Amino acid sequence: MNFSDFQVILPVIISFGVCVVFCPILIPFLKRLKFGQYVRQDGPESHLKKSGTPTMGGIIIVLSISITCLFYLKDNKEIIPVLFATIGFGIIGFLDDYIKVVMKRSMGLKPWQKLIGQILVTAVFGIYLVNSVEDVTLMLIPFSGGKYVDISYLFLPMMFIVVLGTVNGSNFTDGLDGLESSVTVLIATFFTVVAIGMKSGLSPICGAVAGSLLAFLLYNVYPAKVFMGDTGSLALGGFVASTAYMLRMPLFIVLVAFIYLAEVISVMLQVGYFKLTGGKRLFKMAPLHHHFELMGWSETRIVAVFSIITTILCLIALMGIN
Repeated sequence: MNFSDFQVILPVIISFGVCVVFCPILIPFLKRLKFGQYVRQDGPESHLKKSGTPTMGGIIIVLSISITCLFYLKDNKEIIPVLFATIGFGIIGFLDDYIKVVMKRSMGLKPWQKLIGQILVTAVFGIYLVNSVEDVTLMLIPFSGGKYVDISYLFLPMMFIVVLGTVNGSNFTDGLDGLESSVTVLIATFFTVVAIGMKSGLSPICGAVAGSLLAFLLYNVYPAKVFMGDTGSLALGGFVASTAYMLRMPLFIVLVAFIYLAEVISVMLQVGYFKLTGGKRLFKMAPLHHHFELMGWSETRIVAVFSIITTILCLIALMGIN
């Protein structure tokens, strides 16, 4: 391994190390503060035993990513908008978690409050793109031989749909021990490889996300000792969406973050079908991972299958870049 190879994996190592150090410190601290997970009474019965497990562990993930990025910000300004989106959506998630677990309001932020916050963060990110990124309306088309399409005036409307959809899809995916962490570490690895191949300055933050999630998984796999909460899931959704846009690859989100998409669409279909049929359900329970749980699948099996699907789709997406 030469020095340049080491430089590529250094952000992964730094972030992994920071997260490994902070998890044993902050998890007991969260326990003492009684920042325990609130479990919905209308969720699967098997989840009731998880009540009280420390949540808001996403603080550790965001902290690990931020500390790692500090080493690269001076010479690499491309990181700033992605870090902004990651922290910005993480703050919204933190407020939601805080209201749930500390103020004991089970629903957290009201839907309109969460939506306004997400729109504001997305708007600031969009303004940055339009004013600071050259040819920002060009989107790489998968399996086109490296061709781009200019979506022109559709850029901003599409960006709001994609970013908000990705962030909330990430949020819905965080429902089983290790599921969100396992799926997103694969997506982060995909973007790390792409950023390196494109010689993009985003490789440090992509590596930092991968490293932090690998460490977090040590405590988040079944049975989880800590949950990331909305703090983590919204932050990670912001990372995925903003990175895709910085690399001009939002069309690839459908592939690499297919699980996010499936989760959010399952909720939309469930709600729509319920209203149209006067109370009937399309799935046993939504989001989608709960449907498989009620079919008798174990949590570990669902996480494994969803991770395998994500791995295959990430490999397909790599083939579709050129």
